[in-house]
Amino acid sequence: MSDQQFSPFDRNLPFDDALSVLRRATDGANDGEIFAERKRAEMLGFDDGRLKTASYDASEGFGLRAVKGEVTGYAHSTEMTMAALERASDTARLAVGNGGGRLADGPKAPAAALYSDRDPIGDAGFPVKVDTLREIDAYARGLDKRVVQVSASIAAALQEVAILRPDGQLLTDTRPMVRLNVAIIVEENGRRETGSAGGGGRVALDGLLEPESWKATANEALRVALVNLQAVPAPAGTMDVVLGPGWPGILLHEAVGHGLEGDANRKGASVFAGLMGQQVASKGVTVIDDGTIPDRRGSITIDDEGTPSGRNVLIEDGILVGFMQDRQNARLMGVEPTGNGRRESYAHAPMPRMTNTMMMGGDTNPDDLVAEMKDGIHAVGFGGGQVDITNGKFVFSCTEAYLVKDGKRGAPVKGATLIGDGATSLTNIRALGNDMALDPGMGTCGKQGQWVPVGVGQPSVLIGGLTVGGSK
Repeated sequence: MSDQQFSPFDRNLPFDDALSVLRRATDGANDGEIFAERKRAEMLGFDDGRLKTASYDASEGFGLRAVKGEVTGYAHSTEMTMAALERASDTARLAVGNGGGRLADGPKAPAAALYSDRDPIGDAGFPVKVDTLREIDAYARGLDKRVVQVSASIAAALQEVAILRPDGQLLTDTRPMVRLNVAIIVEENGRRETGSAGGGGRVALDGLLEPESWKATANEALRVALVNLQAVPAPAGTMDVVLGPGWPGILLHEAVGHGLEGDANRKGASVFAGLMGQQVASKGVTVIDDGTIPDRRGSITIDDEGTPSGRNVLIEDGILVGFMQDRQNARLMGVEPTGNGRRESYAHAPMPRMTNTMMMGGDTNPDDLVAEMKDGIHAVGFGGGQVDITNGKFVFSCTEAYLVKDGKRGAPVKGATLIGDGATSLTNIRALGNDMALDPGMGTCGKQGQWVPVGVGQPSVLIGGLTVGGSK
């Protein structure tokens, strides 16, 4: 449990008085709520053999929203008082105008919580965290004489939210989050390369501080760095590509997932707009967004409008069958909310966002996918990428990839980028591996200036005809 249960509707914001203000703000509106939040976050960073950064942040505030049709009125404040709530109500009320709207029914009650409400910041004392970072640094440097730099970080946070709706419904959620990262730089014959690894989720921090956990993370970071130390320049051209399982699902998230969010489709801004019920991917391809997986980074017991999280099928056997929806877009599109209304904080209005987005596995041995390629790339790790959701065009850089020649995996390559568009890539999927996996818990998604934690997953995937950008 957190040190003191978050109760925003108390002496400073009496429940009955806050509800009265909210009802006045949403009179004649279609929807609205007060979203109150308290958040605490701690981060420690170890670099150059010493503790370089240590931060602790605490914030709280509320946002009041009134929605009528496509118009949203939103105001927020760090001042948790009735005076601030009254001012916010006056601002949000401007969106309602002369009223005339019918208030939508509230969300259903959520099922059991998907994660503990324990505050992970208190799982270990500050000296223990510093000592763990020091041990990680020493361990990583001792793994290989080529290691010249080690960076490690530990982060923990607790977000507590309370959502008050005009019908008097009060929904709460307490959301922990932890993460541990290790980055290693190796040098040989004047050449330097980097490898990194990490992960976490909505779990206790003490598990990540166990030696068997952080040693595995450091070993993986070193492995990637040493692979890249042997990498040759990547080829360029159009070729087949096998994507690895797990984290490479970030390409699916960016190139396809954003295009399946309700707002982009309602406005006709997505490449998938108007294609409901049509074949948009190869047969056998099923894509889901599932916020109900216990303890995962992208999971939420309720979304930031109070709707219970769901397991939402978006593409089934290649057919487009659903979009991710918040309450506003669902109402305007005549469908049910899917539990995907998310916001970065009390200072932001919610919008349709992904949770844990993944492609389901097939029945092919992943080694057979590589064996099918004559010339191509086996892309195992990804770094940054960009996508235009209006056409699905993407550019992604590979952090670990290998040449494939006549069905055999060869030398690692450096500087490979994958270029294509999500819609075409979906139809060019030729086979799916039986090794579906989730990422280790390190995704953060940006949209319209808001950032939220997400998860991704997929099996090994053979895609034909991707453009590979390289240096030769």
